[in-house]
Amino acid sequence: MEATQDFIIAPGGRLKGRIRVPGDKSICHRALLLGALAKGVTHIANFLESTDCLATLGCLQMLGVKIERTRSNCVTVDGVGIHGLQVPKHKLDCSNSGTSLRLLAGVLAGQPFESVLSGDASLRSRPMQRIIEPLTRMGAVIHSPSGYAPLAIHGRRPLTRLRYEIPIASAQVKSSLLLAGLQADGETWLMEPAETRDHTERMLQSFGCTVLRDGNWLGICGDTTLRATDITAPGDFSSAAFFMVAASGQPDAHIIIEGIGVNPSRKGMLNVLQAMGADIRLLHEHMLGNEPVADVEVRGGNLRGVDIGPEVVPFVIDELPALLIAASSAHGVTTLRGASELRVKESDRLQAMATGLRTLGVEVDLWDDGIRVTGREDFRGGVVDSFGDHRIAMAFAIAGLRIHSPLRIRDCRIVDTSFPGFADLARIVGLCIDVSELPNA
Repeated sequence: MEATQDFIIAPGGRLKGRIRVPGDKSICHRALLLGALAKGVTHIANFLESTDCLATLGCLQMLGVKIERTRSNCVTVDGVGIHGLQVPKHKLDCSNSGTSLRLLAGVLAGQPFESVLSGDASLRSRPMQRIIEPLTRMGAVIHSPSGYAPLAIHGRRPLTRLRYEIPIASAQVKSSLLLAGLQADGETWLMEPAETRDHTERMLQSFGCTVLRDGNWLGICGDTTLRATDITAPGDFSSAAFFMVAASGQPDAHIIIEGIGVNPSRKGMLNVLQAMGADIRLLHEHMLGNEPVADVEVRGGNLRGVDIGPEVVPFVIDELPALLIAASSAHGVTTLRGASELRVKESDRLQAMATGLRTLGVEVDLWDDGIRVTGREDFRGGVVDSFGDHRIAMAFAIAGLRIHSPLRIRDCRIVDTSFPGFADLARIVGLCIDVSELPNA
């Protein structure tokens, strides 16, 4: 059994330098899945070797897809086509990855065999009815304990076409249904209550699939043959977000984060930080495949509180823990509303952030769908819990730039879910962070 890993943050850090963060997690998941369903060999460069992405990779290997790591951060996927997946001999373990489970469910809904998708305790506590209901409409038979994993899926080929208004804005739900729609007997059409990240649509086009639009409706044709292609993942915006926030609120800080994906559906956090007074600029903007990429330059200063409304939340959902750290050091009050989805992530992120911020001496009011944070100049040290959530752990790590006594963040090995090497990179740009290995009790 692995030892428990804590982050120990000392006061006095100062951010300076030029860095690169690992490849985009969302894009790497999708490249693996579409590469597996394509005909031919797909090469994925700058692949994120995180626990989440490796869970998707392992599940696809159990489904008969040959995937090899050719060199550091590069993988080759020998696609089997939509009809080439094999019956898995064992339960498919998605570990802590909701993306793996929900997107694989869309794939397996159209396969004429039985399979079981499961994961760790955290994943088994997250709601899956949001994909079970529409996939069942398409003809898959899915058994689950009260709408949670494990999901026992008996697929159908072909699936029934679907016209569906998605009740909750979720890129994972949309992507699951698009992958199912590839295996349907006609056109599948989806409408979202709010726009979400569009990596799946962009990547489908890279693999030769026509994506349809009719007003606010998004469509896809069934029985489409995907063609293998080469994908290079840009740096992950959500990983870079921690360093953007850290530098934005620290006077005299100056960092450049190279090669970051700046897809318009992902960079809502930039708008929020700039509204708070952050000095952030995009340099050397260009396209990498179908994804826009840039270097992000951040110069530190003083931030001010803002209101983050429900219309903004879908564009910043993964970055909200980091933004709440920005709010905690900003002048005035920041309010967040319409963020009840944070309660069903890897942890109850609203509660986790409120608990940790109070430990640091920050005044917080917690609501069912949001939070009010009153900023302060510096934080107390102490001990906070990650609640087994990678984004909570990294958010409180960057809060360490404002502490006046040491801070310990418990249970941080989970950071490898999305950002292996986070502590080393944070140390390079000036955060006073050490990693403590403790034997399990």
